[in-house]
Amino acid sequence: MINLRNGFVTSFAAALVLLAATACEPQAVNATPPVVESTQSASPAPSVSATTPSPVAEDVAPTNIQEPTPSEEPAKPVASAGTVLAQLETVPIKGRAPKTGYDRDLFGNGWKDPDRNGCDARNDMLNRDLTDKAHKPGTQGCVVTSGVLADPFTATTINFVRGNATSTEVQIDHVVALSDAWQKGAQQLAPNQREAFGNDPLNLLAVDGPTNGSKGDGDAATWLPPNKSFRCEYVGLQTAVKAKYGLWMTQAEHDAIRRILIASCPDQPVRADDGGVSVPVAAEPAPEAQAPAPPQEAAAPKQATGANPFYQNCSAVRAAGAAPIRAGDPGWDTKFDRDGDGVGCE
Repeated sequence: MINLRNGFVTSFAAALVLLAATACEPQAVNATPPVVESTQSASPAPSVSATTPSPVAEDVAPTNIQEPTPSEEPAKPVASAGTVLAQLETVPIKGRAPKTGYDRDLFGNGWKDPDRNGCDARNDMLNRDLTDKAHKPGTQGCVVTSGVLADPFTATTINFVRGNATSTEVQIDHVVALSDAWQKGAQQLAPNQREAFGNDPLNLLAVDGPTNGSKGDGDAATWLPPNKSFRCEYVGLQTAVKAKYGLWMTQAEHDAIRRILIASCPDQPVRADDGGVSVPVAAEPAPEAQAPAPPQEAAAPKQATGANPFYQNCSAVRAAGAAPIRAGDPGWDTKFDRDGDGVGCE
């Protein structure tokens, strides 16, 4: 009996083990799907990465839109034909040459009459630029004795009266100063061409004397008229003169003129050259005129150096550093004042 009981117990225990094993099998099978689900839930990751480029594409699009940005900046004015801006581009740009050898007389000794109208260039300019003029009798309306100047440099009105003490209130300005011209190509001009340059109405203006004195031989990079409303016309004149006589500008001068034109007057027309003076064909001086005879050089008296010096001619005045010489200055002589304006050896 005992053995049968033990056998039954053993058999019953084995059955329980089998039932336990069978009960656990579904759980093991059911455990598999979570693993599969975990794998499937991870599989969309590539689709996420596939949509990742879309933000990048959005970043690229604005970049492409911004590429034309430079064209959105204000375009530089295109120089139209017949404008100062276009003419400026025809003027060469070079460095300033030395002033060595410069002399005012190299542009003609005193005022000349290049348009051959019987009146010198100074009086031509007074007649052109002044109003309410009066003239010296017997001069066929040439010599101006009084008038009114609307000064372009200062935008003021000047009452001009001819005389040793008053003529200097109005001076005739070389728009392109002779010294500046000398350093920018005029050395290469023939004497008759330089004389035309020094008396060409295109290069001359009646202006306020003291203001003209402050200009000196400055170009547009170093001096401009105080009257800003005249600057476009002023740089237009300088450009026209240099283009006409084949002179050049420095880079700073060119850039200063271009800035004024672009900022204020890109369509400023080229000044009409109606003064009646053309650039003459270069004429070489006669051989005997190239070197003055030694006796003539030796005949010049020695200049005095005292408080009241004596000057034989304008060359001596300039050599002494006294030019231009004015009425009342030490060494003054009316022979230096060929046009009667109170200023000699200009």
